[in-house]
Formats: sequence, C-alpha cells, structure tokens
Amino acid sequence: MDLEKLKEGLIPLINEAGYELYDLKYTVKKKNSVLTVFIDRKEGIKVEDCILVTEKINPYIDELDPIKEEYFLEVSSAGAEKEIRTKEAILSEIENFVHIETDEQKVEGYLESFDGSEITLKVNNKIVKINYEEVNLIRLAIKF
Repeated sequence: MDLEKLKEGLIPLINEAGYELYDLKYTVKKKNSVLTVFIDRKEGIKVEDCILVTEKINPYIDELDPIKEEYFLEVSSAGAEKEIRTKEAILSEIENFVHIETDEQKVEGYLESFDGSEITLKVNNKIVKINYEEVNLIRLAIKF
C-alpha cells in the first residue's frame, strides 16, 4: 500500500471540506486492521467533523482500493496535544500552551514568539528562549 499516494489524493478532498490532513496511519492487527485519517483545523475537531470527512473521503478510498485486505476506516482528531511539525505550524500556535523537549530539558509554557531560529516561551512569568535547532519535540500541551 502506498500511503503517500493515498495522502496526495486525500489532501484536496479534506481541504475542500474545510479541514487539513494531519497524518495517515495504517495499523495491521490480527482481527481488524485500521486506516486512520487524522484531521485538524484551528477551531478544533468534533465528532460531527469526523463523520463529515468520512463521508467525503470514503468514495475516493473505495474507488482507489489501496488496501486489498479487510480494514476499518477511522477519521480522528489530531488530538489536543498534537505534535507541531513545521515552522509555520509553530507560528500558528503563538499564545498557546506548549511542551518542548531538547536533549537538555523538558519545558512547558506559553509560546510567546518564534523568529525562525529561536522559540520564546513564558514559563511561570519568566521568559525562556530555546534554539529551534535543539528542539527534539514540540507539541501542544494541556495546562492543569
């Protein structure tokens, strides 16, 4: 199965519906293999959004028939603590609470700014600057 080819075909359909394709994952299990399509949008994802996208992409997937064995199609949210994968995505999350991991530290705080090379966080009323090149992981976080 070619996930990249499938992604290429799904992106315009999902975008047309007002969402973005966050990821695509195929999990082979003994009884029920699952093709999971993760979607996202700035306003968040509700169950109704997953249903709408399923109805939008199902005919395309059926026609393409990318998986020969029996499987389930699942459309899901990218999640409240989704990984932030690109510089553009970091910029779109300014003012949100994030978790960042480097080889030296793990830190959570409000994303204040990002200039392409340095990430500035507000952590407990203190400013913390992190070199983008040192980041191993940055994701949204839920503040308790």
